[in-house]
Parts: sequence; structure tokens; C-alpha cells
Amino acid sequence: MNDAAIAPMAGNAPAAAAAAAAPHAGGYRMTMRFTGSGSEYFRIWIVNLLLILVTIGLYYPFAKVRRLRYFYGNTKLGGEEFDFHGNPWKMLRGFLLMAALLGAYGLATNASPWAALVALLLLAGIWPALFRASMQFRLANTSWRGLRFHFEGTLGSVYRALAPMLVLLVMYLGAFGFIAPQGDQPPQAAPNSVAVALTGLGGVLVALLTPWFWYTIKRYQHGHYALGPVRTELRAGAGGFYSIFLKASGIGLLLVLPLIALGAWLALSLGRPGGAGSVLRFALAVPLLMMLCYLAMLVVVGSFITARMQNLVWSNTRSRELRFVSRVPVGALIKLTTKNWLLIGLTLGLYVPFARVARTRLLLESMEVLTRHPPEVLTAALRGMGGDGAGDASADLLGFDVGL
Repeated sequence: MNDAAIAPMAGNAPAAAAAAAAPHAGGYRMTMRFTGSGSEYFRIWIVNLLLILVTIGLYYPFAKVRRLRYFYGNTKLGGEEFDFHGNPWKMLRGFLLMAALLGAYGLATNASPWAALVALLLLAGIWPALFRASMQFRLANTSWRGLRFHFEGTLGSVYRALAPMLVLLVMYLGAFGFIAPQGDQPPQAAPNSVAVALTGLGGVLVALLTPWFWYTIKRYQHGHYALGPVRTELRAGAGGFYSIFLKASGIGLLLVLPLIALGAWLALSLGRPGGAGSVLRFALAVPLLMMLCYLAMLVVVGSFITARMQNLVWSNTRSRELRFVSRVPVGALIKLTTKNWLLIGLTLGLYVPFARVARTRLLLESMEVLTRHPPEVLTAALRGMGGDGAGDASADLLGFDVGL
């Protein structure tokens, strides 16, 4: 789509057409707003939780639709909210299929390492197709200003994006199955040396290539989002992903090393001969330190990766007509995450919906969209060019939603 397709409509737009978007150099700025509240979502969350428990998990797709409709309906871009149109019955079919596949893999792991390897190969072979179907389903059932989004990623491109990661995971998990004990069987006295070598090599390669895997996945996702003829692309390189993970690793070491030093000091002081009291204190101190390490990594490192990853990916997602800007403050996200986990612990989990709403508000309201034309003119042009027809694609999908 070019300027010539939109310009004739600009002269007919009313004076208030750009009211929802503030002018900026070279176009218009649309801000993101989230209007949901923790108390409102708590009622949806508690009902969903109870029905999931009562139905032994079968209500999960219906609960997910209720949650998505609430969050989408309270997300506004340029003053207009999004909407989710997914059919929970179609999502139930996809949910049952995924549960059957994962259940079959779980049974295979208890049968024999060869059965587990075959099941893993089958699961890895169809996972890219399921991932693509999930993207298609989610986007085709999402709308803004009456226009449906769609996803243009091909089957071949998703296999090219995910295959290297899946090959390494199959090598690592498949080889590990020949080392780990099967069911009630005792561990092997002498594990297969080839399996040990492949497990070690696979684990090292997965750790080293994780940033590159994230890059290929995000490039596939953000390179195929579309609204009518407008299609986005990701202009970030793999170097940005490696930079984030390297910095996160450094932050993690700075957090963990003092705790390790404290643990060593406790081991020397509390582990001295002194009766059962010293042993008990040492036994209590070690799990406490491990929990502190985990929480520090979860709160600080997790928040750092989340903020920097969103800023990197979305600020480099753009098309000819629009681009995104994300400025999630790392410090604010760390403070919010700390508060959320503290209150979740104090309320025995009842603060979860409030925490989710607060986190969503911070992440969404750190974003804005820059367009070359007023949103009313842009959407009118897209609608005139058949921009809403892509929503029909959802009728051909099973309803997979494996996490976007």
C-alpha cells in the first residue's frame, strides 16, 4: 500500500479525524492505554479457576477466551479498543489435541528411551505447524477498528525458523532419556558414553544458541504480522539478542555471587561441630539461600530480560506505513515485580489477578505506534482495500493456541 491509495481519503477526513492520534514529526502518534482493574479481573479469574478445577482442566480454553476478551477489550490504541473473537469450542479441540500429544510423550518416556525418542521426533516434527496455526488463529481472531489482523507466515518459513532449535532439543532430550532411569528402574551403573556426550554437547549448544533461537522466532513472528496489505518486518539483528542475554548473565552473577559467598560462610560457621543444633541451622540455611537466589534471578534478571526484549523487538517492528516504539523502564518493572511477588505470597495467591493487571498496564502503556497518516484515514483505506477479509481464515483452523 502506498501514499496514493490513502491520499484521496485524507482530504475528506473530518477535522476531528486525528483526535485520537497526536501529530508528530512525519506523521501521527497513537498511545497504548490499558483500562482494566484488578478488582474486575479478580471476579473473572476466580470463576475461571474454580471451573477449571471442577472440569479437571477442560474449561481452560473457555477461561482463556474470557481472559483474552477482558484484556483485549481494555486495551486501547489511539482511543479504540481491541477485541478477541476466538471460538472456545474450536480452541477446545486444539487443547485436547495438544494434551493428547504431550500425554503420549509422557507415557513414552516411561516405556523406554527408544519410545521416548520416537515420540519426541514426532512431536518436534509437527510442532512448527502447530505454532504457525496458533499464530494464525490468534491474529485472525483479533480486531481493531473493525479490522481483523492476520498472519502471513508460510509453513516452509516456520520450519526454517524453528528446525535448528528443535534439532538441538531432540538431541539433548533424546540423549538424556538414555541416561535417566526409566520408571521404577534403578539408574544404570555405567551410562551410555555416547548418550552422555550428546547430552552434554546438546546442553552447551542450547545455552550458547538460545539468543539466536529467540532472534529467529521473533523474526518469524514479527516479520509476518499483517493488517490488510500492511505487513510488518523485524529490523533487529541477532547481536541485539546476544547483548541482552550477556548483560542478563552478568547481572545474574552479580546477584548470585554474594549469596554464594554468604552460603560458604554459613557452611563454615554453622557446619562446625556443635551438636544437632548446628546441623539443623545449616539444613535450614541452605534451602533459604537457594530460594533467595531463585527469587533474585526471577525478579531482577527476569524483569531485565522482559523489558529489554520488548523494547528491542517492538521498537524494531515496522512497515512502510507505521512503526512501534517501546520504552519499558527496567527499574519500574523490577519494583512492580517485587511488589507483585510479595503480595502474592502474603495473600496466598489471591493477588495474582491484580498483579497480572498491573504488569499488563506497565508493559502496554510503555508502547506507542507512529503512523504516516491519521488512523481514521489509514483504517478507511485498508477497509476499502479488503483489509477485513483475512479474518475468514480462522474458519479453516483447528483453534491451536500454544502461546504467542
